[in-house]
Amino acid sequence: MARIIGGIGTSHVPTIGVAYDKGKQEDPSWSPLFKGYEPARQWLAEKKPDVLIFFYNDHLNAFFYDLYPTFAIGVAPGYDVADEGAGRRPLPILPGHPGLSAHIAECLVNEEFDPAVFQDRPLDHGVFSPLPLLWPHKDNWPGAVVPIEVNVVQHPLPTAMRCWKLGKALRRAIESYPEDITVAVVGTGGLSHQIHGERTGYNDTEWDMRFIELIEKDPEQLAKMKHVDYIRLGGAESVEVIMWLAMRGALSDDITKVHQNYYLATTTAMTVLVFEENNPEAPRAAPRAGNPQLEGVDAIEGTYAFDIATGRDRLRLNRFFWEMKDPAARAAFSADERVACERAGLTPEETRLVLERDWLGLVRYGANFFVLEKFARLSGRSNLEVYAEMRGETFEEFLATRQVPGAR
Repeated sequence: MARIIGGIGTSHVPTIGVAYDKGKQEDPSWSPLFKGYEPARQWLAEKKPDVLIFFYNDHLNAFFYDLYPTFAIGVAPGYDVADEGAGRRPLPILPGHPGLSAHIAECLVNEEFDPAVFQDRPLDHGVFSPLPLLWPHKDNWPGAVVPIEVNVVQHPLPTAMRCWKLGKALRRAIESYPEDITVAVVGTGGLSHQIHGERTGYNDTEWDMRFIELIEKDPEQLAKMKHVDYIRLGGAESVEVIMWLAMRGALSDDITKVHQNYYLATTTAMTVLVFEENNPEAPRAAPRAGNPQLEGVDAIEGTYAFDIATGRDRLRLNRFFWEMKDPAARAAFSADERVACERAGLTPEETRLVLERDWLGLVRYGANFFVLEKFARLSGRSNLEVYAEMRGETFEEFLATRQVPGAR
């Protein structure tokens, strides 16, 4: 079964990435920061976790206010680096862990958390600012990451207590994952800083030290605080340290702080803490596989539940149909169907299913009907006609089974 070996709290200041890319590791102004991360890097090199779970916030690089989720879990096989306005940073594609991420999403939903799931979105400095300081990556990263986005950008934010409970639920999810892997949980953000308004540049080292003490010894006291308390004590943007509470909630009470570094250079108190589980082999939750809400669904004839794995594995095909809401995509398909399929990168099997209008075959393959119906409209089929074809009936035979056959 999967097990948690420890947790890391780390700042994700974007200037860390800038200094790293410019090779300022030995610069007197930056060396206290980079040297402060070396013990954390050594700890990870020694423990060799298979997966890092990152609690981070997106800084309006992959999400925007038209749809900014409170919680979102990445379920992709890999993640690119977001271009934040100065070009893509020269870092390798970051591997994901689709199996664990889907399992976590299922577990959290079953515990009545409601995370969104995402695939085709890059990660910004919320992950990629501290990650190069923690993991070697000349050619490839040494493990995988499961990114969990938390809204600390637009109020209302999740409460500190909600993040604490999220971490507790995450631990139960990890411990029930049947694969034998090790996991470290990373909470990012802060510490004290404010980067807007007349209070820009605010810091409070005394509060930072108090926070560091509490996150180790009495995190529930922090969980009971309101956002306004964090803003008053640490500055408006320091409220993002509630993501540290999610990390801490995923750890047991039996931990040791094995490293701490604090460095206040300009506007943000940059910090890294490492907590190690003293007994990672302690009894854990019983392993489980699959979504308990769907147990037995395979026995329901003619039914194909659309789940996270299907959405991930058939992303390209479903996007092809989803884009049929765009007049240009419809026109391109109408002009040359096979070429449109090739441009979309569809496989020969996917192309055959599309060209033959094999509705049932497409559903069995993993097409979601709510994008498939957009393609049906382009093909001159109504939903009712598609229903009939999936049932292997003529349109008239299908209508004869309806309560109001004239409602077409």
